[in-house]
Amino acid sequence: MLGRAMAMALHNGQGMISPPPPPLLSNLCFSSSSPSSLLPAHLRGVVFDMDGTLTLPAIDFAHMYRAVLGDDHPLIRSGSSIDILHEIEDWSPEKKRAAYGIIASFEQEALQRLQIAPGVMELCQFLDAKKIRRGIITRNVKESVDLFHTRLGIRKFSPAISREFRPYKPSPASLLHICNTWGVPPAQVMMVGDCARDDVVCGNRAGAITCLLDEWNRFDVASMPAEQRPNFKVKSLLEVLSLMQLSMGLES
Repeated sequence: MLGRAMAMALHNGQGMISPPPPPLLSNLCFSSSSPSSLLPAHLRGVVFDMDGTLTLPAIDFAHMYRAVLGDDHPLIRSGSSIDILHEIEDWSPEKKRAAYGIIASFEQEALQRLQIAPGVMELCQFLDAKKIRRGIITRNVKESVDLFHTRLGIRKFSPAISREFRPYKPSPASLLHICNTWGVPPAQVMMVGDCARDDVVCGNRAGAITCLLDEWNRFDVASMPAEQRPNFKVKSLLEVLSLMQLSMGLES
């Protein structure tokens, strides 16, 4: 059984949630009694975010944002959501170099604390056994991805796209690049991540299946902007595994 895994139903009409563009899996509600009706019978690839998804959170982002932007920045003072990479994108070269230096210092400290998230090994073993491809899209640097692969100790995720690839998520460019590399249509790929604003939007814009990892139940899908609504919401990577086993008709 799925346990706590929740697939968010996307309905139309009669006061229910209407499906956002690009089209998602509309008019469907996940049910263990009819799992095979929800997703493609042949899932061919899964792409994961890294920080907070495949690894445990290790960066104090609020502290980092204050260090980069300053306490008096309007976004800091208002408590608004911050996309730090996009925020500094149009800064002068000198100012941008300084900002990236601060970001890099936080990332270097986080490398010392990098831990593989629970469920990663089990999920990788399942995907590899079923010959389902697995890739990574992260806004972190290649050095962090390399350390993750070293700590993981098994076959690498491929492609593993890091911050050096432009444009960043939530642009779908990186996900479409992976689909093109695999020779797989986006509709047969699932994007899994813990950030609705980046990971889910990236997947939705690409036309992929989207799964939001929400361990602490931070997201109320019904009240989220349409483009940020995932097809599925789970609390752990082990629930992602259960979701695939049940809803896609894949045997363990």
